[in-house]
Amino acid sequence: MKVAIVKLSAMGDIIHAMVALQYIKKVKSDIQIEWIVEEGFRQVLEGNPHIDKILTLNLKSIKNNPLHIFRDIRKVKSYAKNNYDLVIDAQGLLKSAITAKLLGKNIAGFSKESIREGVASSFYGQKIEIAYDANTIDRNARVMSEPLNLDITSQMILDKEPFLFYEEDERVEEYFSKERRNIIFIIGSTWESRNYPKEKFVEVANHLKENVLISWGSEEERQRGLWITSKTKWAKLLPKLNLNSLKATIAKSDLLIGNDTGPTHMAWGLNIPSITIFGPTPVSRVYETKINRTIKSKSLVDPYNLNKNDFSIQKIPSHKVILMARELLNG
Repeated sequence: MKVAIVKLSAMGDIIHAMVALQYIKKVKSDIQIEWIVEEGFRQVLEGNPHIDKILTLNLKSIKNNPLHIFRDIRKVKSYAKNNYDLVIDAQGLLKSAITAKLLGKNIAGFSKESIREGVASSFYGQKIEIAYDANTIDRNARVMSEPLNLDITSQMILDKEPFLFYEEDERVEEYFSKERRNIIFIIGSTWESRNYPKEKFVEVANHLKENVLISWGSEEERQRGLWITSKTKWAKLLPKLNLNSLKATIAKSDLLIGNDTGPTHMAWGLNIPSITIFGPTPVSRVYETKINRTIKSKSLVDPYNLNKNDFSIQKIPSHKVILMARELLNG
């Protein structure tokens, strides 16, 4: 059986969907899985033995050049020649539903009531019901497994094997300490209101007195990281890393502390201890475990209408992060 999975973006959503693959392959060892993803996120998937082929699109470039849509349509039609027995749209957006429709005739995806862009469900023959405000990882597991007549339980997800794979990057070796625990800080995200204040990251570093490595992905994040390193002797700014190197770096760490964003969720996929700090987004985006913990601001979040002007994350005291970090480091 040949299956195409359409999950184009974003990084955290891709990671949350990938957890299902190990259980699908365990039960259906002969299944062939091909994953259609945005080119920029290809490296998140690379190395995973449960994915037989990674196929890429660059739909984001259409914003800058609308004519690129014809290029991507040609690519999708060429992928359709692989003759898929089943196409699963694990995203539930109009663009992913159209992509799925071009890939094959037998399409599964979320029901109209289960997604934000309900019109996308009209493209699916099999519609999967699960509340839109349910846990994001449960939602991904359901839409990936139910079309294959499988049931992935919450306990199975809790018992998962690490499923992010990477090649070593020797550049980062010099940044790690053998005398102190190594902590990764993920200091940026797509919204400013999701960012824990840089001043409080400094307080966390100064109190823990461990070896802090700051990851960054944009010039704005680099400047923020430089500011943090200028205020504490315990932090170093990592070099610019691609997604493979970021996975390798996180995998070597003792703890990751970060905002609700893709690189933070890598720690969960690698079974590395983590603290995810939430402000305007729902905690239901992650699974809390003994080693993967969350801290949420006091604001109420409507998952149907996220408030980008909710800066309540700034009010989370640094001592909460420090106490939880010590517990995880000593646990």
